Amino acid sequence: MTTNAPRPEVLRYTAFSSTPDGGNPAGVVLDATDLDDSDMLAIAADLGYSESAFLTEPPEGLGGQEERAYSIRYFSPKAEVPFCGHATVATAVALAERTGPGTLLFATSVGTVPVEVVEEGGTVKATLTSVEPHIEDIADADLAEALAALDWPATDLDPAFPPRIAFAGARHLVLAAATRARLADLAYDFARLEALMHRLDLTTVQLVWRESATVFHVRDPFPVGGVVEDPATGAAAAAFGAYARDLGLVPQDAVLTLHQGEDLGRPGELTVTLRTGDPRVRVSGTGARIG
Repeated sequence: MTTNAPRPEVLRYTAFSSTPDGGNPAGVVLDATDLDDSDMLAIAADLGYSESAFLTEPPEGLGGQEERAYSIRYFSPKAEVPFCGHATVATAVALAERTGPGTLLFATSVGTVPVEVVEEGGTVKATLTSVEPHIEDIADADLAEALAALDWPATDLDPAFPPRIAFAGARHLVLAAATRARLADLAYDFARLEALMHRLDLTTVQLVWRESATVFHVRDPFPVGGVVEDPATGAAAAAFGAYARDLGLVPQDAVLTLHQGEDLGRPGELTVTLRTGDPRVRVSGTGARIG
């Protein structure tokens, strides 16, 4: 952005909540054409949200309708991230308020992500479809380091949920707490966990507790983004859905409800949909403008 160029309009939306005081806030720049990487990083840092989204013209061959197909990039206050679910939902809601509900196509650094937006009773709801996910093991030494950084004894883990690294656009370490109290008590070594996450190329650590067969409570430390905790994490929700299905913890065809942000005073709800025969994961949520 040249020194004489006007600063683009920066919108503020929350995702995975129908009210501004819930869910996860994101900055949204609908026209980032004149911004370079340093400009986008500066805007994200100034906002201080876990991520902000920046739209430009779609690449050749993406498809989709005019004003419904874009390239999208995501920046945390500290760095660019490959994919961000909540900022995608926030952006989709912002676009739907201008062009109406329907299908959007986003070209991300990890692949094409379609988003279906509907309006239900005056509330806008967006459903993103992830890129194809995969799951991998974590080395014992790396797991031990993660637990040490979290100050979680290994005995506090739920043995039914083996630790794994899951990807559905970004990499997340999935760790399951044996109790809700363990999940609620989160006070970790920021620098130590950040160092491990950089080494393993993790975006967040997805901490989960199972309330029932299809209902989970989750939290996501995000030190690599310069944020202690992400209030509602769509990319991690997609990764967790793939993880749970891959390990047979939920049916191949299932709808999961993830509650996040309660411990931060910003409650949000993420719906994860798994479909038999389709490896991709769908993550749905509402959104609202802030201010």
